Amino acid sequence: MQRPLSLYALCGSQRQVSTSRRLLEALQRVSSDGVSIEICDLIGSLPIFNPDHEGDRTPPVVETFAAKIRDADGLIVSCPEYAHGIPGGFKNALDWLVSRDEVPFKPLMFAHASYRGDLVLEQLTEVLKTMSLRIVSEAFLRVPLAGKSDEAQASVLAELQQSGALRAGLDRFAQAIRASV
Repeated sequence: MQRPLSLYALCGSQRQVSTSRRLLEALQRVSSDGVSIEICDLIGSLPIFNPDHEGDRTPPVVETFAAKIRDADGLIVSCPEYAHGIPGGFKNALDWLVSRDEVPFKPLMFAHASYRGDLVLEQLTEVLKTMSLRIVSEAFLRVPLAGKSDEAQASVLAELQQSGALRAGLDRFAQAIRASV
């Protein structure tokens, strides 16, 4: 029997009804037995990064956020592109992790909720590689949800759930994690 995996999903949008969050929720629903996904709800609560507040002065919410990442076997990132870049709140969350030891070599999967947004994917790839995360490219999912009505989004997600495409991406990610331990 394979050991259970715990994945922590980071949403680059703080809107509760964002397409990125909907994609993460869909992945959560289709995850196979032995794979659990928790969606992070802490990013919007993090204070603005200040290196003077690291170490003994690290805010408790940052410590909680970092502990969740430390405890996860892998991370899933779904992030929209804002003004040709990484949303400020999400970049702030990443900045809190740069000098910590929770993220180096942690496996990461991108789940992108748009057919656009290649700039944010390039920027995130650069930032996350700089932070020494291990991006699992074979698990990349791109689901065209952005710009669609709620009904159309639900239809796309239902179709991908039924076809097994969402679960296949998660399964590739889980296989890559298990192969590296």
